[in-house]
Amino acid sequence: MGHKSHHYQEFIMRVFVTGATGGIGSAVVPELIAAGHQVLGLARSDRSAQALTDLGGAVLRGDLSDPEVLRHGAEQSDGVIHLAFSNDFENFDRAMAEETLAVEAFAAALRGTDKPLVIASGTPAVPGRASTEDDPMSTDGPLGGRGRNARTVLELATEGVRSSVVRLPRSVHARGKGYGFASILIDAAQRTGVSGYLGDGSQRWPAVHTLDAARLFRLALEEAAPGTVLHAVADQGVTMIAMAEAIGRKLGVPIEAVPAESFGFLGAIFAVDQPSSSAITRQKFNWQPTHPSLIEELDAGGYPTLSA
Repeated sequence: MGHKSHHYQEFIMRVFVTGATGGIGSAVVPELIAAGHQVLGLARSDRSAQALTDLGGAVLRGDLSDPEVLRHGAEQSDGVIHLAFSNDFENFDRAMAEETLAVEAFAAALRGTDKPLVIASGTPAVPGRASTEDDPMSTDGPLGGRGRNARTVLELATEGVRSSVVRLPRSVHARGKGYGFASILIDAAQRTGVSGYLGDGSQRWPAVHTLDAARLFRLALEEAAPGTVLHAVADQGVTMIAMAEAIGRKLGVPIEAVPAESFGFLGAIFAVDQPSSSAITRQKFNWQPTHPSLIEELDAGGYPTLSA
């Protein structure tokens, strides 16, 4: 019999959410509201402020580069879910610096309050097997900054913050909206007329439907003990060739091995076999993914036309 984790929060929370109108945030906000919580979301533009209002959230104007606004949002809330991360791979260093600044601002606001702080990170790659919640994040390489920030958040568990990290797989997908790293394969296929994979295509990437991930963020907020790592993984590992084949079939283009440079600096990451398990998370939080798999979603088509 799986043991149920503690219910830290039986009451309705006012939750400060960054990235509230992004790919995952736009699913997390309705998930929180449906559970009875109130949402205060960070909005950078009139457009995101309107989108947030439409979702049922209250708006705090500002952006990630303003630590005062972040502190203010955290101080007037019962908990924080930090999802904002710039996926501008051309300016990855800036995205990392922004995340570091945000983590420092939340740490300053929440120390000693026992309030929950949940942040998004990525599943690690472990040679030869699926990574688990017990594996440390890599703190070097192109994505090392995210690992360092996640470690900082987990360490806040000893400073009166009920901190947790939800590690997301490479492909967080919602049909017709976005597919995480698989979106880059779709974009490349649309742009070049070839659905490409690297090497023999046997390398595996984990994946999860956006709505399943959103539910896990809520469970982390409500139930995770200080210093908990959760894995939002539904598909433990989808091969790159299976993704390329599904995309090629749908777009009617040839499916071929391509050089790593086709995917820019991400080519090195794409070449790595990086399956990941969520067995511990499923057992601890009684979390069971119920939405379609990545291949089902890719087979269904309806891809957004991405700009070249």
